[in-house]
Amino acid sequence: MDDRRYFGAALAVVALFLTGCVLKIARPVLIPFILAVFLSFLIDPALGLLTRCRCPRPWATALVLALMFVALYLFGVLAYSSGKALVAELPKYQGRLADIAAFLGKGLGPFKVDLSAALRNLDIDRAGALILGAIGPFLGLVGKLLLVFLFLVAIVAGRGRLGPKIAAALGEARAGRARSILASIDAQVRKYLVLKTAVSLANGVMVWIVLACFGVDFAAFFGLAAFLLNYIPNIGSAIATVLRVGFAFFQFGTFWTPFWVLVVANGLDLVLGNVVEPRIMGKGLGLSPLIVFFSLVFWGWLWGIPGMILSVPLTALVKIVCQNVPALRPAAVLMGS
Repeated sequence: MDDRRYFGAALAVVALFLTGCVLKIARPVLIPFILAVFLSFLIDPALGLLTRCRCPRPWATALVLALMFVALYLFGVLAYSSGKALVAELPKYQGRLADIAAFLGKGLGPFKVDLSAALRNLDIDRAGALILGAIGPFLGLVGKLLLVFLFLVAIVAGRGRLGPKIAAALGEARAGRARSILASIDAQVRKYLVLKTAVSLANGVMVWIVLACFGVDFAAFFGLAAFLLNYIPNIGSAIATVLRVGFAFFQFGTFWTPFWVLVVANGLDLVLGNVVEPRIMGKGLGLSPLIVFFSLVFWGWLWGIPGMILSVPLTALVKIVCQNVPALRPAAVLMGS
């Protein structure tokens, strides 16, 4: 009995290792596929609205796909142009670095930081290359729009054909229960992705407007970062806050502008995250902070920056599936906040 248990544990470890290898090797195909799956859920409400307005399904599908392609293309252009503008303007901030180093060198009482050696070794061009390298994987993903849309067309075309296959595979007696579970998973996943994307988009636009009103450079870039990082609860918002407030201090060199950026942007962010989002999404999809952290680390190690952005939505989808499969409900409870 013990031998069987040890053999099963060893087999599970080998299976996990092989799964990780497949996910790592198949990254160029799997990331566009997962993005296409997410997009298929996002366009479902628009497709439903058009079909209810008596628009033929093929025409509605073509129209929604075309609009989604245009939106993602503009999104990619915004990300790339903002990143290039940031890198191009970095040299003019070299003087600001010297001012901040002098301020930190004087310090406040016993708290002093000497950055003179670091500034002597700082290469602005190299820093710009590092920034472009950091956003490069995401821009590369946007550059694979054709592959994403091939997957998306295949997924949308295959919608509605699963029911007969389930009936043929399981028989009518068991097919009803399976269809009910799949319909529940489909509805919950669609609700989560649509509402989370809407809240993230509102957060990004809000940050863009606030930073533009205060005259912060590259407001569009930080709005884009806020939109993407909002998919990561707590950790993402903290990173976005540090980026925009730190840059505001870096740009202006004073206390009050970064302070008001922090107060206004984070005040609106708190309203969105703690009042609006729980009301429209409910609390049933809350994830444990420990699960969020390990998911972020695992998918970031596996797929880099795109994996970090997709990590929490993927974990939320796993929890939704576990909630709807009776045998897996204990796992869903353990994943909850």
